[in-house]
Amino acid sequence: MSLVQSVDNVALLPAYLAAGTAVLVLLVDLLAARAVATVAVAALGATGTALGAALVGAAGDRRTFCVGADCSWLWTGRAALVAVVIALLTLGVLALSGPLLRAGRVPVGEYCFLLACAMAGGVVLGAAGDLITLVVALETLTLPLYVLVGLRRGSLAGAEAAVTFFVVSVVATTVTLLGAALLYAVTGSVHLDRLGAAFGADGERLLDLPLSTVAVALVVAGLAFKVAAVPFHAWAPATYDGAPLPVAAYLSTASKLGGVVALLAVVQRALPATVTGPVLALLAVLTMTVGNLVALRQQRTVRLLAWSSVAQAGYILAPLGALALAGGRTADARAGAYAAAVAYTVFFVLLELAAFAAVVALRPADGDGGALADLRGAARRHPWVGGAFALALIGLAGLPPGLAGLFAKVTVVRALLAGHAGWLALVVALNAVLGLAYYLRLAATLYAAPGAVAVRPARIVVVALGIATALAVVLGFAPQLVLDVAAR
Repeated sequence: MSLVQSVDNVALLPAYLAAGTAVLVLLVDLLAARAVATVAVAALGATGTALGAALVGAAGDRRTFCVGADCSWLWTGRAALVAVVIALLTLGVLALSGPLLRAGRVPVGEYCFLLACAMAGGVVLGAAGDLITLVVALETLTLPLYVLVGLRRGSLAGAEAAVTFFVVSVVATTVTLLGAALLYAVTGSVHLDRLGAAFGADGERLLDLPLSTVAVALVVAGLAFKVAAVPFHAWAPATYDGAPLPVAAYLSTASKLGGVVALLAVVQRALPATVTGPVLALLAVLTMTVGNLVALRQQRTVRLLAWSSVAQAGYILAPLGALALAGGRTADARAGAYAAAVAYTVFFVLLELAAFAAVVALRPADGDGGALADLRGAARRHPWVGGAFALALIGLAGLPPGLAGLFAKVTVVRALLAGHAGWLALVVALNAVLGLAYYLRLAATLYAAPGAVAVRPARIVVVALGIATALAVVLGFAPQLVLDVAAR
């Protein structure tokens, strides 16, 4: 019996646009050799990719590369959202890269080409329907970043950061591929939906095999590296601090979004929640707690943002961990957990990009993030940029008027409560208080007068605790948490 594979070119249009942008950038740089033309083509390609992804997504769900019911490309609303956000992040990073490119220490053609390649990987990642496509797309997103981190000429810190990132990432990819191979050995399939069906129909039999548990653990551990989850986080602060600021922004946003999308895909559709849930819940607690505690002690701007990014990854993982804690409870609770993780990630990457944009604007061209002391009084000298930076920090902390960050944290906490994971919601709330401490401290530094005494962290923690308590009462977290605990 012959099997015919279907191909839907309309569904593949966003991938064509992203990959075509990379090829076109390479050709323009080769033939025109003008930096302005190269950057313009990359920016237009990113814009076209975002528009194409939105238009195809608005037309409804599409599938291609299908054999029978198994499809390797699933273009859904979530895939369209991921593609649009990745393309917009690429466009934003290109805009931030102006001072770096004008300084002349980074080759423009290679820089734009590598960014376009990473964008193509991110676009494909959102639509991946099997483990092979997922891993290849994730590596296509990540591989150009190894080079971008160390692309700055004459930068020893950049070279060290690139080597660190490369070595650790290769190990993580190897672990993921080993887990995928073991899953194939156990189930005979690499398609995500078929894996989920296998664990659903023969769950007890498959989970009784030690090989199954090892395979699931390896896949989760390998993908946890991509989101810088503890204990797979050690690469992030050093890599962010050694990379050029726009590249650090891309690592902290697009790369993290890709890791979350990959982890969400395997947890939601392929792997058994009874195994992944406790692991992800533990990773979430460790990640948010370690990230916040270490961020309190940071004196360099990019390292503080890197450790806060680690902590934010914990908030993203928390709803995924609640899935298995909810066990076989309602589909609405599970859908709410998935939606909370995606919503939080989108809001986080936009606020994080805004924070890095402010650092780029406040620091010298081609400079690093510097120390926190270098930003003292920056909002007094540059009111608009400083105000935007402070607003981004307040949004990451989850305080008004940063409504995006506040909405994201509310969504996560409500999803955890709906999934009957009240204790995890309490951990998220306590860690949010710790996060307020260093975000508010940095915001206060921006407006501090020269020579003013730095605000003590302990005092900031007390203020943050009071604000968090007031918000908890206003938003109804405390009554709902009591009712949830009483119901159990």
